[in-house]
Amino acid sequence: MLTRLEVHGFKNLLDTAIDFGPFTCIAGANGTGKSNVFDAVQFLSLLADKSMMEAAQEVRGVHGERHGDPRDLFWKGFGSQRLRMRFAAEMIVPLAIEDDFGRATKPTTSFLRYELEIGYQDPSGLDRFGRLTLLHEELRHITKGAAKRHLRFPHSAGQFRDKVIVGHRSGAPFISTDIDAESGSPIVKIHQDGGSRGQPKPAAASRAPATVVSTITSSDDPTILAARREMESWRRLALEPSALRSADRFIDPQVMGVDGVHLPAALYRVAHTVAGEDPEQVYARVAGRLSDLTGVQVSDLAVDQDEVRQLLTVQVRESDGMVLPARSLSEGTLRFLALCVLLEDPTVRGMLCMEEPENGIHPANLVPMVDLVRDLAVDPMTAPGTDNPFRQVLINTHSPGVVQLVSPDDLLFADTALHPLEDGSIARALRLRPLRDTWRVPEGHRTYVTKADILPYLTTPPGAQTTLDLGDM
Repeated sequence: MLTRLEVHGFKNLLDTAIDFGPFTCIAGANGTGKSNVFDAVQFLSLLADKSMMEAAQEVRGVHGERHGDPRDLFWKGFGSQRLRMRFAAEMIVPLAIEDDFGRATKPTTSFLRYELEIGYQDPSGLDRFGRLTLLHEELRHITKGAAKRHLRFPHSAGQFRDKVIVGHRSGAPFISTDIDAESGSPIVKIHQDGGSRGQPKPAAASRAPATVVSTITSSDDPTILAARREMESWRRLALEPSALRSADRFIDPQVMGVDGVHLPAALYRVAHTVAGEDPEQVYARVAGRLSDLTGVQVSDLAVDQDEVRQLLTVQVRESDGMVLPARSLSEGTLRFLALCVLLEDPTVRGMLCMEEPENGIHPANLVPMVDLVRDLAVDPMTAPGTDNPFRQVLINTHSPGVVQLVSPDDLLFADTALHPLEDGSIARALRLRPLRDTWRVPEGHRTYVTKADILPYLTTPPGAQTTLDLGDM
């Protein structure tokens, strides 16, 4: 669970600090840079599994295509010789993990702060784009005593905090960075989980193609590995109608992709693996959610197994008895169906990032859509488990209807603020502000908005030609 994100120098994020709860909605006009928060989360997730250059290319890619200059990721106000971006992520990591060799292990402590600084080196020789350089990397624990101060969202201490924050740590951090006295270059050190016992393993950072976290593959460093697993679980959903409409072969993966591919296989697996339940019960719950949508006449659904073609297909039965493949549903309904499957899948953990989930949804169906994405997130008042999977949801929107349905505690409002550049000019950077009188406003701070500041989300827009007056009733 990502509880706090700090970013400086990435795209238009300057001194940005966000405290996350189980569910967060960022609202703002197009062009403010709301999506850059998603890019930052995705970039950190990619850095936990790929080289820095691969991560930079993928986060800028379209439909998986790699392209672009890594300099595009940096804040444009920096001088060409001072390109830097800094990240800090506070996270609660999984209590049980497997290494890349299938061996089970667990972290020494589960509440961690990860810090990362990346620079840029100009191209040389045949290199056209230059490369990203690792300047600083650190991973250290947050004590159980400090957890209450760091977890600012409302939660149950006994049922939630004490269940997910366990273990202890003293002494050195798990990863640290020092500056070599002779060369002046950064040296990254890995410290054993035993604390001060054992010698740290140093490595020169100047030529490192990847972060240290991404190189940890075995159970020898379980806490660093747990941090890697947590960051890998931060996913950006981009549900595509073509992927959602495709059938699955019997041999296809049974985990739904971020674009919605393998939806039938995932639903089939979930329906047949939920402990103590008949598959029909799972199918009935999904059908019940679908029937909440106005205009969708679904009475039940199931995954059809075509033994001849060896294909799995989601089929829906309408209220008049007609059976149709799910691919006949509208794009918005298909996306809703995919989220229903994720809701039923207890193996889906981590952060789910969704941009404008209301797209393709009729205004009359905003209530069930908002209820669904909110229900995907863990309930912090009860203990995480199979019935309350430990995951969180981040969405963005510019829809007044969504803003009016989301709890004030879950809202952040995006706009831009002016920042002076080194050459004396002015540029705009993303600004995120919570609603006044919510837990997201730090004590003594005035960095908030009031209802008067967000009137476009709460009132009929000027010039509206179709309105409802009491006299029309």
